[in-house]
Amino acid sequence: MISVVIIGSGNVAKHLIHAFSKIDNINLKQVYARKLGDEALLKSNIPITNDLSLLVDADITIIAVSDDAIAAISSNIKNSLVVHTSGSVEMNALKNPKNKGVFYLLQSFSKEKEVNFSNIPICLEAENKNDLIKLEKLASLLQGNIYHLSSIQRKKIHIAAVFVNNFTNHLYQIGLEICEQHSLPFELLKPIILETANKLNSSSPKDLQTGPAKRGDTDTLKKHVRSLTNARHKEIYNFLTQHILSQHGKNIL
Repeated sequence: MISVVIIGSGNVAKHLIHAFSKIDNINLKQVYARKLGDEALLKSNIPITNDLSLLVDADITIIAVSDDAIAAISSNIKNSLVVHTSGSVEMNALKNPKNKGVFYLLQSFSKEKEVNFSNIPICLEAENKNDLIKLEKLASLLQGNIYHLSSIQRKKIHIAAVFVNNFTNHLYQIGLEICEQHSLPFELLKPIILETANKLNSSSPKDLQTGPAKRGDTDTLKKHVRSLTNARHKEIYNFLTQHILSQHGKNIL
């Protein structure tokens, strides 16, 4: 049995609370939340506090809050092993007086969608071997894919994740705006989005690149730019086109 305290009530914290509550070998002893009236937390039947001085000790205390709040919150915690869940914050940003670590879940979390932790990379870091073993045990109970990453490595994978997830989703939004502008259903694009994502299981992104920039089809590229009415959309289209042309050895426009 491994005991856990969770600090936070956002998406990551709530998914961890939900998952830990269903695992027999995890004793979720307490949750800290600034607002005690959170309905989802109340339904969990886990003891809740909004006072850090009332935290109970546990094998692992997980801070799942915004990056900017990690240092300040951790400075008030005297528990034995304190970890955060951030992809971009160094382990040493934790200011608790005892042992430190990281329990980073490399996934995008939303309130509505349930998470299958067995599909999630769990990136671990700790100050010593014994603490790392504790974190490995916890991650294995979630059935996640375990990776040992330093703070530097974790920052780099977080940057890569911003490119493949956050930036890509922003491009989906631009596609949606273009569709709406011309009374087209966004559903038309979903099959090609899913097809490309599925192909990543067997091919590299560079090998999967298609489209007019990959082919060096300058006439089509120029027509596309002329047809775009949003200046920001044109800017992004031109920038990405130039990058694809360069990467695939085509003549630059």
